[in-house]
This record gives sequence, C-alpha cells and structure tokens, in this order.
Amino acid sequence: MIEVYHNPRCGKSRNCLAFLENSNQEYKIIKYLEDIPNQDELINLLKKLAIKPIELVRQKEKIWIDNFKNQEMTDEAIIQALIANPILIERPIIIKGDKAIIAREADKIEAFFKAK
Repeated sequence: MIEVYHNPRCGKSRNCLAFLENSNQEYKIIKYLEDIPNQDELINLLKKLAIKPIELVRQKEKIWIDNFKNQEMTDEAIIQALIANPILIERPIIIKGDKAIIAREADKIEAFFKAK
C-alpha cells in the first residue's frame, strides 16, 4: 500500500493527492502533523528516501530559522527537532515499499511510479 505524508494546508501536498486519485493508485494518508512519526519511523523514512536528516527539513520555516538555523546539529538532533516540530518535515512524501520520494513535482511522481 502506498503511503502519503500529507498536510492538507499545503498546495503541493493536495496536488500530490490529486495526482494519485487521477492515476487510480490506492493510498493511505498519513497526516503527519497529527500522527507525528517517532524516531524509528523517521529513521526508516530517511533510509527509504536515501537522504540525510537535514535534507528532510523545511529550512525556510520560521521555527527552523528562529531556533535551529546556523547551529551545528547532529543527525540525531535534527531528527529530534523534526519530531518536536513536525511542520519542519518536507512534504508531501510518497512511500511505496522500500522506496520514497519528496513528491513536490508531478514529473517526479510519475517517474517514481514508472520505476521498478
């Protein structure tokens, strides 16, 4: 089953869901601002995305700028910041099996589903 980290207030996230609906993909919505991922879930997600924790951070968010920008942080500290402030997690994220992408552009979503 495809999973989507979704924020209903985000236009890119809504566009991602529309794409999935139009492509007849079955999916499960994870409203990550309400159902906040724990440390193990975030580590697993980062492995599926094949990125470092800092790459999952929305670095233009006010919370990041006010509290974390220009600080030297370990990966562990960044993960803890994401758990404490889930608004900092990039979105939307599509998870399919052992792979995931940050699905901000329709062409990336299409390529993700065409890949084996």
